[in-house]
Amino acid sequence: MCGICGELRFDGAPADLETIQAMMGELVRRGPDHGGSYSDGALGFGHRRLSIIDLSVRSNQPMVDAELGLALVFNGTIYNYRALRRELQDLGYRFFSEGDSEVILKAWHAWGTDCCARLHGMFAFAVWDANQQVLFLARDRFGIKPLYWSEQGGTLRFASSTQALLAGGGVDAAIDPVALHHLFTLHAVVPAPRTILRGVRKLTPGHWLRFDARGGRTEGTYWRLDATRPAEPRSDADWLEAIHVALRQAVKIRSEVADVPVGVLLSGGLDSSLLVALLAEAGVPDLRTFSVGFEDTPEEAGSEFQYSDLVVERYGTRHHRFLVPNAQVLERLPEAIDAMTEPMFGQDAVAFYLLAEQVSREVKVVQSGQGADEVFGGYFWYPRIAAEREGAPVERFAKHYFDRDHDEYLRMVTDAYAGEDHTSALIAERLAEPDADELLDAVLRLDATTLIVDDPVKRVDNMTMAWGLEARVPFLDHHLVELAARCPPELKLREGGKYPLKAMARGLLPDAVIDRPKGYFPMPALKYVRGPFLELMRDVLASRASRERGLYRQTYLDQLLAAPDMHHTRIQGNKLWHLALLELWLQRNVDAAR
Repeated sequence: MCGICGELRFDGAPADLETIQAMMGELVRRGPDHGGSYSDGALGFGHRRLSIIDLSVRSNQPMVDAELGLALVFNGTIYNYRALRRELQDLGYRFFSEGDSEVILKAWHAWGTDCCARLHGMFAFAVWDANQQVLFLARDRFGIKPLYWSEQGGTLRFASSTQALLAGGGVDAAIDPVALHHLFTLHAVVPAPRTILRGVRKLTPGHWLRFDARGGRTEGTYWRLDATRPAEPRSDADWLEAIHVALRQAVKIRSEVADVPVGVLLSGGLDSSLLVALLAEAGVPDLRTFSVGFEDTPEEAGSEFQYSDLVVERYGTRHHRFLVPNAQVLERLPEAIDAMTEPMFGQDAVAFYLLAEQVSREVKVVQSGQGADEVFGGYFWYPRIAAEREGAPVERFAKHYFDRDHDEYLRMVTDAYAGEDHTSALIAERLAEPDADELLDAVLRLDATTLIVDDPVKRVDNMTMAWGLEARVPFLDHHLVELAARCPPELKLREGGKYPLKAMARGLLPDAVIDRPKGYFPMPALKYVRGPFLELMRDVLASRASRERGLYRQTYLDQLLAAPDMHHTRIQGNKLWHLALLELWLQRNVDAAR
C-alpha cells in the first residue's frame, strides 16, 4: 500500500522533478517507509512506500526493468501474484524481487491491456513503456485504491490524492456544478470520472487509460458486473454453499498475502464479527482486534462494545478498545478533513481516522467489513425500493435514497450553481444498463460498482492510509461479488437482509450479534448537532470564505441553523453537517493550496 504520482509532458520538455517532489510531499503519510522518484525525458514518477510484501529494498519503487524498458509505480496488493509469477516464469520471464509489484511489470509486457483482468486484488498503478512511449494507468474493479489525474497546458499529472495534484500547481480548482449536484444528492458520492473540482478527474473503477507521447488518449473497460440469474437454476442451499466457500477464500487470501501481521477492525456488527470468526476458523494465530466508541447522546449510543466484547470473548482475540470523548473528536476533526481526498459526509470518517491512528501503532494491515451491506442487501432502503411498484426505476430509487430532491437542491444553492437534475439523469442511465434481471439487481449493482466507491470504500482508504495502515475488504473480492450479484435478491433480503451471511454465522457467532438490529458506525455528535459542534458549523458557514464562495442561499442556511437536529436525509445524514463539511474541506484543502 503506497502513494503514487507522476507527470507526462506532451510538449517535448522534460518532466519537472520539483513538481514530482511537491506531489510526493502530500503522499508521505500513505507511504512512510521509503520514497523514490524516476524520470525518463518527458516522464516523471514519484512513489511513497508502505512495506507489506517483500520488505527488502528490491521492491522499492519506482520499479524499473531496464531489460524490458519499463517503469512502474503501484499502490495496492495483488493477492494472486504468486500464481501469476509462476505463469510468467513459464513464459520465460526472470524476476529480481519477491513481491507483487514486479509481477505487474511483467504482466503488462506479456499481456498488454489484458493484464488488468488477470489481477486479483486492489490496485492503482502506472506503467511507462519506454519502447512504445506509452503511459498506462489502471484501477481496480471497485476503486478501492484511488487514482486522480489532471491535464492542463500540455501536461498530464496523476496522483493518489487531489491534494497531491493541487500541490503540483496549475489545476483548475473551480467547483464542477454537475459534481456538486451529485455530491448533495448521493451522500457525497461523485461518480467517476468527475470530482468536485473541475480540473481533477478520477479513473473509473474497472477501467484503464493509455496516453501516448503526443497526448493521444484511449480508455478501456476490463470488467463489468453481471446481475442476471445463471442459466442453470440453483437451490437456496447451493447459493449459500457457493457464497460461503467464496467468502472463506476471500478472507483467507487477505490474511496470507502479507509479510506483516494482519488485524481486524471489529465494530461489533455482523460483518466484521464474521471476519474474526473466519480468520479464527482458518487458524490465524494471535488474532488482533480493534474497536472504537464515542460518547452517547440521548438519541443514540456512541459505541457497540456490548457486541464486540461478545466476539472477543468467543474467540479470545488480543483486543484493543478505544473510547474517544467528544472534545477530542472536535479537536481532531480538521485533521480528518485534511485526509479526505474528496469531501465525505459519512459521520464515521473521523471515527475511522482516530481508530486508524491507534491501530497503526500495533499492525500495518487490517481486514474490514465494508461492502457487505451493499453486496448482500443489508440496508433498510433496499426492501423499501423493492416494494415500490409505481414510477420509473430512478423515481423508486430516489424516493428512498436521494439526500435531496432536485427542488430542494435549487432552494439550497445560488443561481451560479443551479441547473438541470443531473443526478436523476445519471442514475436513470445506470439503472437501465443491461444484464440486470430486476430493479433491485440493478440497484445493488449500482451500489457495488459506483456508490460504494466513494462511500464507504474511499473513506476507509483515506482514513487508514493517513496513518500508513492498509485496510483490506474481503466482502469486495470480485469473485465473491460476481457470485452475489447473480444470487436472487429475495434470498439476500431474507430475515432483514444479508441472509447468506447470517446463515453462515450461525454457530460461529453469538445469536445476539447475528440477530441485533442493523447498526452503523456510531458518531452521534455529527448526527445530532448541538453545543460546540453546532458552533463550529455555524462559524464555518458564516465565515468570509464561505460568503465569498457563494455556494448556499442564506434562507436555506437559516432554516437548517434554526433546527439543526430536525433536518436529516432519507438515510439519516445531518443536512447541516453536509454543508459545513464541504465548506471546511474547500477551505482546508483548496483555498490553502492557492
